Amino acid sequence: MSILIKPVITEKATMDSELNSRYTFEVNPGANKIQVKNAVEAAYGVSVIKVRTMNVRPDRNTKFTKSGMITGKTKGFKKAIVQVAEGDVIDFYNNI
Repeated sequence: MSILIKPVITEKATMDSELNSRYTFEVNPGANKIQVKNAVEAAYGVSVIKVRTMNVRPDRNTKFTKSGMITGKTKGFKKAIVQVAEGDVIDFYNNI
């Protein structure tokens, strides 16, 4: 079971990582905080201070088209915000 799915790279997450050393990841919905902490420490070689998790709800939308009303929704996922120790940095762009 893979714990870390992908990093979340948005404007808000990038600002939070630069100012507060907090990084955001999309994680497996069945993973708990201890598993997320161990996975980040093993993958990136940093020491994790705090882990916050949240379940992001799916977004629903409705479109009015010629053929009628179409409804849809996005996929829900679990997000983890990981705070690393002072001086530790995770570089997502070193493999590009």
